[in-house]
Amino acid sequence: MRLGYSAVTAGIIDVAQSFEVAARYGLDIELSSDMAEMFPRLPGPRELAEMGRAAGVGFTLHLPFVDLNLASLIEPSWRTSLGRMLRALEYGEAAGARVGVLHTGQVPLRHPVLLEMAFERLEQALAEMAAPPIPVAVENLAIDDQDLLRTPEELVRVVEEAGAGFGFTLDLPHAFVQGGSGQIKAYLEAMQASKAPLLHLHLHDNHGDWDAHLPVGAGSLPYADFSAALAGFEGTAALEVTGGEEGVRASLKAIETFWGACQSSS
Repeated sequence: MRLGYSAVTAGIIDVAQSFEVAARYGLDIELSSDMAEMFPRLPGPRELAEMGRAAGVGFTLHLPFVDLNLASLIEPSWRTSLGRMLRALEYGEAAGARVGVLHTGQVPLRHPVLLEMAFERLEQALAEMAAPPIPVAVENLAIDDQDLLRTPEELVRVVEEAGAGFGFTLDLPHAFVQGGSGQIKAYLEAMQASKAPLLHLHLHDNHGDWDAHLPVGAGSLPYADFSAALAGFEGTAALEVTGGEEGVRASLKAIETFWGACQSSS
């Protein structure tokens, strides 16, 4: 498993500092498409690629989700969301990102007609993204009443229908908020049994009540229970933890305790 961290979630906004932290602990950086859009003075993707090569730091990319909804029933909003997503994939390719993490979207009311239309919108968006320039790892959410996909089965169906180039992000703490350890196990088993690959993990912690993004080990998620199930995982992972560099360091120590040496040099 190749491990990285989200500098944005950690609150490390300075670009040079984010690279220093990554290099210090042998981590990749999970870039943020939203930050790249909101702060155009940040280094561009090709400059980031050069900085990464110089520092020995690789990248994953969190695709945009701020003010974005690939399941939107409002045509202009849907079109804008799709356009932003396609541009973000180009950004990820230019930066050399190993994978792009995707949020699927929301529906305002769980009315059968609206749900059917929202699924059609999402499936159309993923079809427009066919053969993406970097692998796309669709993330489990279901932590907000408006999140469209609510079950492992729905997530698997959507990703399998999207076809080549698509796989999964398992966000263990999201599943923990949704339904505790049993829900983590349900998502993990569904993803591992799917024709689509499990590509990426999001690692942070909470107490099962809300998506707190605590450092790993600072909440109640029983990471040790999933050591065996993820022992052979060869994809990427990102620490999405608060607390600055100390939160990253504490998370690495906890993961070492729970899972042993999990990071590869690949």
